[in-house]
Amino acid sequence: MSAGEAASLEPPRLAFTFARRLTAEALGTALLLAVVIGSGIMGERLAGGSAAIALLGNTLATGAALVVLIAVFGPISGAHFNPAVTLVFAVKREIDPGAALAYVAVQCIGAVLGVWLAHLMFGEPVLQVSTKLRAGPAQGLSEFVATFGLIAAILGTLRFRPSFTPMAVGLYITAAYWFTASTSFANPAVTLARSLSDTFAGIAPESAPLFIAAQIAGALVAVAVFGWLLKQTSRLP
Repeated sequence: MSAGEAASLEPPRLAFTFARRLTAEALGTALLLAVVIGSGIMGERLAGGSAAIALLGNTLATGAALVVLIAVFGPISGAHFNPAVTLVFAVKREIDPGAALAYVAVQCIGAVLGVWLAHLMFGEPVLQVSTKLRAGPAQGLSEFVATFGLIAAILGTLRFRPSFTPMAVGLYITAAYWFTASTSFANPAVTLARSLSDTFAGIAPESAPLFIAAQIAGALVAVAVFGWLLKQTSRLP
């Protein structure tokens, strides 16, 4: 079973061209970022100064959107929407290196376009640079943990219950918004794009390298740990 088949609610019955797969990755990532940034702006505007209420609105919208977007685009492209996820499947040799690089490229482009779309919807200047610093070891550790858990959710459900993958990812990210100090970016493309939005969900460009490094590290450690953990033996000891 391919990554795209396993990540969808219904296994695809037809193959999709590479151009369609790339379009699905770009469109899905763009819609995800429009949700992340747009719900952050809306939450902040309606929260009456309460950061907790703004974050709650941002959280619920993002988690719900992930479930829908993975269910819709999973049968086409696998619905990675995340260079860290694509890296994992490349390490597992379930996507070839050239295709993986193309996935990462369109994910990053789609993410930026999604941020700009959110700005337009809320009457914000399209071109922005975030000033929200998210620095320090605690933030880096949070992103490591957030990404490790995300990959764990994906690999575990793909192994045992593929139809639950969209829900598992949405639920995990919803939880990780609140149990990590960084509010769980867990995605290099998302991190890059959010540095271009000086809104509630933004991150200053100087904070992004730490986040991206921690995300990649978390993904690689997760694929190593779960590559061992999920490997079956022929008989119990």
